Order: sequence, then structure tokens, then C-alpha cells
Amino acid sequence: MTTRGITVLAGGLKDTREIARRAEAAGFDAAWSGEFLHRSAIVSVAATAAATTRIGVGTAIAYAVGRSPLVLANDARFLDELSDGRLVLGLGTGTRRMMQDWHGVSDPDGPATRMEELVPLLRRLWRLHEGPVRHQGRFYSLDITPTADIQPPTRPAVPIYTAGVNPRMIEAAGRVSDGLICHPTLSDRYLDEVARPALARGALKAGRSLGDIRLKGVVICAIADDTASARREAAAQIAFYVAPKAYGPVMEASGFAAEAAEIRAAFQAGDHRRMTDAVSDAMLDQMAVAGTADEVRDALPALEKRYDHAALYSPSFTLAPERVAENTEAVIETFARRSDRLG
Repeated sequence: MTTRGITVLAGGLKDTREIARRAEAAGFDAAWSGEFLHRSAIVSVAATAAATTRIGVGTAIAYAVGRSPLVLANDARFLDELSDGRLVLGLGTGTRRMMQDWHGVSDPDGPATRMEELVPLLRRLWRLHEGPVRHQGRFYSLDITPTADIQPPTRPAVPIYTAGVNPRMIEAAGRVSDGLICHPTLSDRYLDEVARPALARGALKAGRSLGDIRLKGVVICAIADDTASARREAAAQIAFYVAPKAYGPVMEASGFAAEAAEIRAAFQAGDHRRMTDAVSDAMLDQMAVAGTADEVRDALPALEKRYDHAALYSPSFTLAPERVAENTEAVIETFARRSDRLG
């Protein structure tokens, strides 16, 4: 059975804490927080962990670049302690331009190879209490000998999920990760024909069982009394994600190459309305659930059955913060497990 979470990608720390509390009271299984130009996944997940007692907490994603392995390992160690062992560390690299322009990465080539080097290294750093960690690799060089006693972490290992869209990055998850974080724009066709085979290849090369690797999906969810308005909000978010050229092969493999080309052209022209108009109904139905509360409740099972865990989140592109907050509350209310819903 697919477990269900909520993802927070907008608002401040107070909003993040309150959403996590509400999701926990509603019976959600996990609360996730990502990062962007103005948002830290590490700090927001710390706030979430401190505000809750039961719900799983996770970064989805924290950027794996821009932080040293030791800093990232220590951040995860303390988040896991703060949450009493409820953390999933979700990592991603972002696009090539993000790696270079946002994080100052001098060698943006081989992001999948980078992840395959980083994830095992993080696991070794969590065992630093057992002895020195020495590593010489393509991307990382460490020589750490503890100079004082180091206490073991809360858990011997924190689950690490890595994000992947293109086949090689998905294969990396099969090789080294506990889970694959699937992009919101993945379709049934792409999952079946590209993603799952790539994950299986990675697992086979590492001698791992495919069953040991969980699939986490991110599902765009828009709820409104007017179905057309909700669908347009979801379409705008899809267009935002599809606009980068890097997602062209994904859209082509899913059968949405024409829509993606139009979205990119509109994005380059700064025409948000045209971007949204270019999202076809078929595309939207593969990548989001949108409509009235009843319509969304009925539509979600067809998308979330793809995954072991499905994290719902509100569109935010072109939306006012008040609308994002309203929609997030509607998502929590709609999928609350309490029979009386939330008071």
C-alpha cells in the first residue's frame, strides 16, 4: 500500500511548522521540505522535526552540491537525532546550470558519478566513531582522524533517497540509494519504459535487490470549487518544471515533445499564460491531480499506485502565497485519515 506525505516548497518556517503539525494530526505518513534560491531544506526540516512527534520527515530535496560531505553528514546526523530517528535524507544535484551558477561547482560533469561517490561516503562518515575515514575520489578527497571521542549516531544509517530524471541518474539510485525520488513530470510511460529499467540496471550492477529501493513520487495537487481553475493552477506548475531544456528527452519519451517545445518557447518569451496553455489535458492527467475535493480524491489512486510513497504538494508558480496556503490546507483536509476530518 502506498504511504502518503505532504511536501512544503513555499512559505516561511512558521508556515512549514504549522503545515507539518496539521499533516501529522491528519494522519499523513511524512512531511517533506525542499530548497531553492531562498529556502533551506536542512533548516526547514529541523523546524518540522521539532514541531512533530510521529510523522516522518525528509529533505526533498537538499542539494548534494555546495555542501562538503562532512557538513552534509553532520546535518543529517543532527536532524535524525532531533527527529528521534524519523529522517529520510533526500538529495539531488539540480541541473548543470544550477550546479555551476548557484553552487559554484567547477566540475558539473558526471552528476550521477558524483552521487555514486557521495552516498557511500556519507555512510562511512556516520561511522566516524569507529575510526578514521580516508577517501580519494574524482569529486571528493577526505582524510579525517577523530581527535576526540565521537558518540555513535542515533541510527547506524539514515535512509538516503536520491532524485533522478534521466536514465543515468536513475541508475545511480539503483546502485547506491535507499530510494529514488521521482520528478513530478514523470508519466506512466516514462516510468515503465525508462525509469524502472534504469533502476533495475543500477541495482543489478551493484548486486542489489530492486525490492530494496523505494520509489517516492511527488504529485502536484490543486483543489478548488471550480475545476477549471484548479486544473489551470496545476498546469502552470507543470509548465514551470518542463521549461528547462534538460527535460526535453523526458517529455519526448513520454509522448509530450510538442507540448514541451511550445512551453520552452513561451518561457523564453516570458509568457506565463502561453506556457500554461501549452500543457495538454493528457499531460496534466499524467502529472497532477486537480479539481474539486471529490474529483481529486477519486483521481489520486491512479497516480500514487506507481509509488511506494506519494508526497502531495501545492502548485506555487504564478500563485499568490495566500492561495498556496489555502490549497495546502485543502490537500490536508481532503486526505485526512480522521473520519471527522480536521476541526
